[in-house]
Amino acid sequence: MSEAYINRPLTKADVAHHNRVWRRFFWSLRPFFEKEFAYTHEDVVLKAPLLVISNHVTRWDPLMVALSFPRNQLYFVASEHLFRLGFLSNLLHYIGAPIAKKKGSSVAADTVMTCMRRFRVGGSVAIFAEGETTWDGKSIGIFPATGKLAKISGATLVTYRLEGGYFTLPRWGKYVRRGKMHGHPVNVYPPEALKKMTPQQITDAINRDIYEDAFARQREEQVSYTRRIFYRPANFIESALFLCPKCNRIGHMHSKIDTLSCDCGFKVVYTPQGFFNPGEPFETVEEWDRWQMEQFRKGAYEHDPVSDELFGDDDLTLSMEIGNYIQFPQGRGHLTQLEHSLTIDGWFFLEKNIRNMAIVKYDTLLFTYDDQYYELKTKNPTCLRKYLAYWENYNEDHA
Repeated sequence: MSEAYINRPLTKADVAHHNRVWRRFFWSLRPFFEKEFAYTHEDVVLKAPLLVISNHVTRWDPLMVALSFPRNQLYFVASEHLFRLGFLSNLLHYIGAPIAKKKGSSVAADTVMTCMRRFRVGGSVAIFAEGETTWDGKSIGIFPATGKLAKISGATLVTYRLEGGYFTLPRWGKYVRRGKMHGHPVNVYPPEALKKMTPQQITDAINRDIYEDAFARQREEQVSYTRRIFYRPANFIESALFLCPKCNRIGHMHSKIDTLSCDCGFKVVYTPQGFFNPGEPFETVEEWDRWQMEQFRKGAYEHDPVSDELFGDDDLTLSMEIGNYIQFPQGRGHLTQLEHSLTIDGWFFLEKNIRNMAIVKYDTLLFTYDDQYYELKTKNPTCLRKYLAYWENYNEDHA
C-alpha cells in the first residue's frame, strides 16, 4: 500500500461512505469493548468537522475514543507501521482511511495537509498528540504544533481524556485486566473561540484538559485490575524497567506472573492495584522509572569495564524500509550499544547520524539513519527504551 494512496484526498462521498461503515461497526463493537475492558464512556453529538485530541494510554485507544462518537467517523492520525499489516491494513483503510505519520516525528507538513483536506470535505480527525502511549501512567505533553493545527483547522476542537487505561492494559503489558476504564470529553472549543486564542494558548489548554496521572487517581480509587485466565500482571514489565535498584545493572530484570526480579536477588510483587510490594525503594512504576532515567542520564550504572559494550540484547531482527511501507530483513543477532554507535550483525549506526527514534508498543524500535528508515524488533521480553533514552541523552549532550 503506497503512501500516496494512503493519504490520498477524499471526497464528500468517501466521508459519507466511511460514516455509514462506522455506524454498522459501532453497534457490534461497543458491547465487546464495554465488557472486555470494563469500559464506560460519554457520547459526543456534535456537527462535523471535529478535531478530537486525547491522551494516549493503550493500543486500543482509537476504538475507545471512537465509541464516544456514534455519529462521526473519526480519521485517526496513525503510525506508519499500521500500513504494513497486509489484509488488516486494507481493512483499516476501508473502514476509516487513517492518516499516516512517521512514528516519533511531529505532525509533518504533509500530514497537516491531509488533515486539512479531510476537514474541508466534512470529515473529522482524531490525534493522539502526545505521539506515544505512556510508559509510567503520566501524560507526557503534546507536540507544540498541535495548537497551530487546531487554530487553522476551522473545526470544532474536542479534548478527550481516558482514565484507568494504564492499569487495564499498560504499554508494557500483554493481556487486558478488568477493573475500571472511562472515557469522556473534557472541553469543546468552537472555531470562533479558537480564533481568539494563540497557538500556544490552545496547546496549553489541550495539555491541561487531557492530563492524566494514573497512580494519583489509583491512590484515591484503589481499583483492582484482574482477569480470570492468563492473569500475569507483571509479565513484560522489564520492557519498561531496565535498571535494578539493588545492583545498579542494566538488563538483568526478569518478570514471571506477578513478580519482577533481578539476577542479584532483588524481588518485588506487582499487585492487582498496580503498586509494588514491598513498596521500597519504589511503590510505583512511575517512581522507579523516574529514578532509573536520572541514573541513566548521569551514566551512574554498572557495566563491564573491559568491554566497550555499555549494554546489549540478544536475538533482535533488523529490517529496512525499501518503499511503500514494505520492510526487508537485513540482519539478526546481538544488539550492542557502544558509546557513540549501535551495532548488530555487521551493521553499524553512528548515534550522531540517527535522526529520529521511537518505539512501537514495547517490542519494536524504529529509527531513521541517513534518510533510510530501519526497524529493530524483538520477540523476547527486552527493554528497548534504554536505546531510545541513550540516543536522546546523546543528542542533548552533543546539541
